[in-house]
Amino acid sequence: MPMVAEALSPDGAAELARAFKVLGDPVRLRVLSLIAARNGGEVCVCEITDAFDLTGPTISYHLRQLRESGLVDCERRGTWVYYWIVPDRLAGLSQFLDPSDTTAATGTTA
Repeated sequence: MPMVAEALSPDGAAELARAFKVLGDPVRLRVLSLIAARNGGEVCVCEITDAFDLTGPTISYHLRQLRESGLVDCERRGTWVYYWIVPDRLAGLSQFLDPSDTTAATGTTA
């Protein structure tokens, strides 16, 4: 069974490659899984920082990478920033890996 129904365009391939490259880091995968475990909820940056033995600036760097790739979004509220998953972006990646996944977005690439 092919991985996708049709070949990716050069731009589509470049966009997917950027997202998968971001996910190629173990810290970012852990951060993403921590946020995703909230099932559509939000996670305060303070909770993310507390879950790692890394400095705040290092966590901020990884969060920025996830945000710039469109995998998460955030909002500042007072002194804290809250992060959440961007479902459509993850659905696009999921559909590329498993096109039989009917819960993934259809007709779009990540």
